[in-house]
Amino acid sequence: MPATIDSPTDLFSMPKQPPVIAIVVPCYNEQEVLPLSVPRLLGIITRMAEEGIASADSYIMLANDGSRDTTRDIIAGMHAADPVHVKGLSLSRNRGHQYALLAGLTSVAKRCDAAVSIDADLQDDPDAIIEMVKLFNAGAEIVYGVRSSRKTDTAFKRITAHAFYRFQRVMGLETVYDHADYRLMSRRAVGMLLSYGESNLFLRGIVPQIGLTTAVVTYERAARAAGESKYPLAKMLNFSIDGITSFSARPMRYIFLIGLILLLVDIAIGIWVLVSHFSGHAISGWSSLMLSIWFLGSLILIALGIIGEYVGKIFIEVKHRPRFFVSEELFD
Repeated sequence: MPATIDSPTDLFSMPKQPPVIAIVVPCYNEQEVLPLSVPRLLGIITRMAEEGIASADSYIMLANDGSRDTTRDIIAGMHAADPVHVKGLSLSRNRGHQYALLAGLTSVAKRCDAAVSIDADLQDDPDAIIEMVKLFNAGAEIVYGVRSSRKTDTAFKRITAHAFYRFQRVMGLETVYDHADYRLMSRRAVGMLLSYGESNLFLRGIVPQIGLTTAVVTYERAARAAGESKYPLAKMLNFSIDGITSFSARPMRYIFLIGLILLLVDIAIGIWVLVSHFSGHAISGWSSLMLSIWFLGSLILIALGIIGEYVGKIFIEVKHRPRFFVSEELFD
C-alpha cells in the first residue's frame, strides 16, 4: 500500500546529495505511448546521474488509473525488466487524472527527495526536468513547468484555453498561467499537499496555496507522440468549473450582486408602472411581459445551478469517503 502521511512535518528532512527524484506519471489507456515515454524518461534519469545533479537511484512511478487496455501489463513488464528505476501502482477503478497523480505522489512521498509529475504523452518536454532539478538543488521547493507558447495548439484550443485562465482569475481561482500539472515538488511540499483532505481535487489550485520557495521553467509543448487526448473540450470545461467551485465563492457573490441590480431595475420599473397607471397611459404588452418572464426565469435557473454545484460538493465532502484504492503496487 502507498505510504501514508501523518503530518507534513514528517517530510521536513533535508534532501540528500545528490537527491533521489521520483518522476510520477499518471496513466490511463496509454499502451501506445508508454513504450516511447518510459525509455526517454529513463534517459533523463541517466543524464542527471551522470551530471551529478540527481541520484542514480532516481526512478519513475507509473500510476495506472484503472486503464481498460494493456497499460497495467506494460507497467508490470517494465517493472520486471528494471525494478530499480521503474515502479508502478494500479487504482482499483478509474478515478480520473488528479486522483491517479495523487496516488502516485502518496506512494513516493517518503521514498524520494523531490517528485516530478508529468503526463505520459510526451507533450511536456521531459528535458525540462533537468532544469527543474537544478533549481531544486539551488533551493526552490516547487518548480512549475510553464509553456512558453501555444504554437502547437489549434486556434480554437488556444483561444478557449486563454479564456479559461482569465475566467478562473475573475472567479477568484489562483492558478499559474499556462501551467498544467507538470511540476517538481520537494519532499516537504508533497507532504503539505497530502495534508489537504478534500475529495474534490484540483491540484493546480491547491499547489499555489502551499507557498514555499517557487521557480518557473519554460518549455515548448510538442504534439502528442501517440494515442489520443484525454482532455477534450467538454472535459476541460468541467475541470475548470470544478476548480472554480472548489476554491472560490465568488460565483455566489456575483449572483447576489446581480440580484441587487435586478432589484433596482424592478423598483424603477415599478415606479414607471405606477406613474403610467395613475396618468392613464398604462399600456399592456404581451411581448415585454414574456421577455421579462424568460429573462428572470433564466437567471433563477442559472443561480440554482451554481448553488447546486456548491451543495453537491458539500454532499461529497461530508461523507469522507476514501478518494481512491490501490489494488496493486510494484515498488520492490
